[in-house]
Amino acid sequence: MAEVSTETRDRVRGLVRHVLATVPTQGAEPPVVDSSPEHVVVNSIQAKLSREWDRDESAKSLITEDDLRGLDEGSRVRISATAKFTALAEDIVRDRKLELIRKQPRAAVTKVRSVALGCDHGGFSVKEHLKGYLTGMGLNVRDFGTNSEDAVDYPDFAHAVARSVSGKQVDIGIIVDGAGIGSAMTANKIPGVRAAACYSVALAKNSREHNGANVLTIGSGQNSLKEIEAIVDAFIATDISEERHKKRVGKIDSIDRSYRS
Repeated sequence: MAEVSTETRDRVRGLVRHVLATVPTQGAEPPVVDSSPEHVVVNSIQAKLSREWDRDESAKSLITEDDLRGLDEGSRVRISATAKFTALAEDIVRDRKLELIRKQPRAAVTKVRSVALGCDHGGFSVKEHLKGYLTGMGLNVRDFGTNSEDAVDYPDFAHAVARSVSGKQVDIGIIVDGAGIGSAMTANKIPGVRAAACYSVALAKNSREHNGANVLTIGSGQNSLKEIEAIVDAFIATDISEERHKKRVGKIDSIDRSYRS
């Protein structure tokens, strides 16, 4: 039989020592495992801590006690820059030590100072939101209704807004119904009114810059609330300026007058 070399024997002995070292001896205690709980922030709590406010009421010009119900002590409430409170609401703010965060007016320059608002039942919630949104910008807002979600006829309210614009009582008008088309048709029957149904920022800018629109009609079922805000922003921040556009708008008005005489 061949002799085993010294080098091979040394490798075998080293392997055996390694195996024996890894085998636990009888009665040895198991290794200690750290079972202390990790510090975990529950997702809902983490989300709450990351929010700037607990409730957003910035679309409202008047805060009532109903708007503040259910808030915990020390909660943060976002409100418009010019919001007012009922007496009971002021009591809740004081008793629960609520923190009021006033929405800062937009820096964007507006070309108007006053707005007539109107809607039918389908546009009521959007109209209410826009009322606070525009008031928060410092604009003077006249609300011609409707004042609930009870079914009404959109021509009545479109007519009221258009008359206010025609009579120079306000700078522009904004009307909200389901599609925005019927209100535009109604408003355009009033002398001096150029109403445009706009579903995008580009259309809102074009209607003002090229066509001198003074009434914006919106379809509450056609755009999201954020899109509607952007459309309104574009409409109030744009104005007709170039003479070639003014000349063409003058022809629109001339055609209108020729059929009314």
